[in-house]
Amino acid sequence: MFFRNLLMYRLLADFRLDVEALPTALAEKPARPCGSQELSTYGFVAPLGKGEEAPLLHACQGFLLIAARQEERMLPGSVVRDALQEKIEAIEAEQMRKVYKKEREQLKDEIVQEFLPRAFTRRKQIFAAIDPQAGLVLVNTSSHRQAEDLLSTLREVLGSLPVRPLNVKHDPRRAFTQWVKDRSVSHGLHLRDRAVLIDPHEDGGKIAATRQDLSSDEIQNHLAAGKFVTTLSLAWEDKLSFVIDHKLTIHRLTFDDLLQEQAEQDGGDDSNGQFDASFVLMMLTFREFVPALLEALGGEEISGTVSEGGEA
Repeated sequence: MFFRNLLMYRLLADFRLDVEALPTALAEKPARPCGSQELSTYGFVAPLGKGEEAPLLHACQGFLLIAARQEERMLPGSVVRDALQEKIEAIEAEQMRKVYKKEREQLKDEIVQEFLPRAFTRRKQIFAAIDPQAGLVLVNTSSHRQAEDLLSTLREVLGSLPVRPLNVKHDPRRAFTQWVKDRSVSHGLHLRDRAVLIDPHEDGGKIAATRQDLSSDEIQNHLAAGKFVTTLSLAWEDKLSFVIDHKLTIHRLTFDDLLQEQAEQDGGDDSNGQFDASFVLMMLTFREFVPALLEALGGEEISGTVSEGGEA
């Protein structure tokens, strides 16, 4: 149970999450299959285990884990366009008249409704962890839209969920650029071998460095020429490695082998024990890592607008 991506949100300081009522709230919006005329459905599923009896909330040592699932019908736009064009051509040929926009839209809707029951479905599952003590909601995705879908659905069942994306006082791009220039980072962070450099001018280019020595003269020359760093790969305390962008979106998140081995030892032979051990170890690591990252970037900005739906 180690996250591979990370979007971070701050719970409002005076908001009290009713943990005891949370399972009942989640059950108000369970995941379900798409109906024959539905494009998609969204709801909560058990993060651990399957079946109707599996709890929708997993709690361990004060940390909470939930999961949401979207099911959507796969109806390629090209299929709809081709069918629509055939129908339009048939009408114009048979009735000797032009098909205009309003009728086109009506025909398109009819085609979609006709094809939906036969369309394949695809499922996407997303996990979110809550640390009430630290006031953090951590979502295992690099897609802001997916995270906001989960948070807004959670707010829907709770009635209120005042959160804001974690933000920092200074532009992360300045910090990233300075770190590469200085060839060092503070607060237990270390440079690795990936970066994206942008020329700020209107027609400026972009350089994606992969498996590169970021302290090399080549990279330093780009910075001296005015480029700045928008995405950077880092490691922290020999526990995590990751790639972070200027929006504080984290992906390629990898936990050190020693942490994973510790989770295996702590969890024993039982699969549920393994799950709990890895989840708790991950959350304890995040509890230290998130403040260190924020401080390295100049400290958390706490004066921003808080959104009930998960987007500031």
